[in-house]
Amino acid sequence: MRVIMHSRIIFIFAVMVWLCVTVFPTLQKRITAAENSSQGAVNADAKVLEGRWIRPDGGYVLELKNIADDGTLTAAYFNPQPIRVFQAFWAMDDGTLAVFIELRDVNYPGSKYSLRYDSAADRLWGIYYQAIEQQLYEIEFVRNR
Repeated sequence: MRVIMHSRIIFIFAVMVWLCVTVFPTLQKRITAAENSSQGAVNADAKVLEGRWIRPDGGYVLELKNIADDGTLTAAYFNPQPIRVFQAFWAMDDGTLAVFIELRDVNYPGSKYSLRYDSAADRLWGIYYQAIEQQLYEIEFVRNR
C-alpha cells in the first residue's frame, strides 16, 4: 500500500512538473507570438470566449470578459462565492483558442485551469489541477444560456 501511494505521489509530481515546464510556458510564448502577428482576426475569434460558463459536474461558474488583443482577459470564478483569480490569459494554440486561469484563494492555493475552446460544441474543456489534493481532473464548462 505504501509503495502504491509513493508511486502515485511521484506520478502526480511528474505531471505537475511537465505542466509547469511544458504546457503553461508554451501558452505564454504563444501569446507573445500572437502579439507580433495580425491580432485583429484572432481577437475577433477570441470574443467567442466572452460569457458565463458553468461546470456541469459541480455548478462552478467561470465568467470571461474584456478579451484583449494582447492575450489578456478578465476572469471571475465562483463556487458559489467568488474565488480570487490570480492570473488569466488566452492564446491561440495550434489554431485553437486556449484559456489559462490560476486561482489563489482560501482552499485554492494555486489551482489551475488549462482549457481549450471547442467551437462545434460551444464548450471549454481541459485539465483542472486541484492544488490542495494535488490531483488533475478532466473537466468541461458549458455556456450558460
